[in-house]
Amino acid sequence: MTAPADLVSVLRDSQRLGFLGPRPIAEVIEHAQGFVAAIPASATSVVDLGSGGGVPGLVIARDRPELQVTLLDRRTKRTDFLERMVRRLGWHERVTVVAADAARFVAEHPHRFDAAVARGFGPPEVTVRYGAGLVVPGGLVIISEPPAGDRWDPPWLEAHHLVRLPRTPSTRQVVMLRAAPPTSPSSASPAG
Repeated sequence: MTAPADLVSVLRDSQRLGFLGPRPIAEVIEHAQGFVAAIPASATSVVDLGSGGGVPGLVIARDRPELQVTLLDRRTKRTDFLERMVRRLGWHERVTVVAADAARFVAEHPHRFDAAVARGFGPPEVTVRYGAGLVVPGGLVIISEPPAGDRWDPPWLEAHHLVRLPRTPSTRQVVMLRAAPPTSPSSASPAG
């Protein structure tokens, strides 16, 4: 595993280029570790929607080296940077960087990942829709949650076949939504 100093250096470069906000890097990493804690041990693949400056995807890659991580962003300036940083960290065998629109990527790679993560991708409904389209049935959509308030309407989640999982102390900064397979109406018996 790469030494933390290497990741800190990469995230500082990302911040210097304007791909991350001004928060101290230690806080950025700590927040991203909530995503790491939420990913089940059984997972083998994760996609980071709107990877931007590489958070939480690069932290996940560092802390969970057994995972195949895909960093997805539509802005090539950011994906070019991420591709260089993945090579610099020596993670190119297990971390893939993709420059693509999320809607197109979902259409081309439906239900391929065990988990989808998003730190600041877009409105909650859009983030959940894309995330749910990318994860396998039973997979998790893990989204950064603001410190106060609850923006998840239970009927909306149910209508989209998502179940909200309870938070733990290590996942208090994220919401975890399990993608359930849609229930199909029972087949009616043919009239005889």
